[in-house]
Amino acid sequence: MKLSTRNVLKGKVIELTEGMVMAKVKVDVGSGNGNVLTALISVEAAKELGVKVGEEITVMIKATSVMLATE
Repeated sequence: MKLSTRNVLKGKVIELTEGMVMAKVKVDVGSGNGNVLTALISVEAAKELGVKVGEEITVMIKATSVMLATE
């Protein structure tokens, strides 16, 4: 598979929180040294992809789609 997305990271799912419609997926992309990305995807997509805590996963970031939030 070829992708136009240039920012591709490998990581491990460390947290999965499902809501009514959306799922929050936290992915450790830094081999346990605190580099964590959080993605919001639909619950349907999470189920279709079989996303599970502890699973190795690929994160793709398209520069025009990056959003930031503070807690």
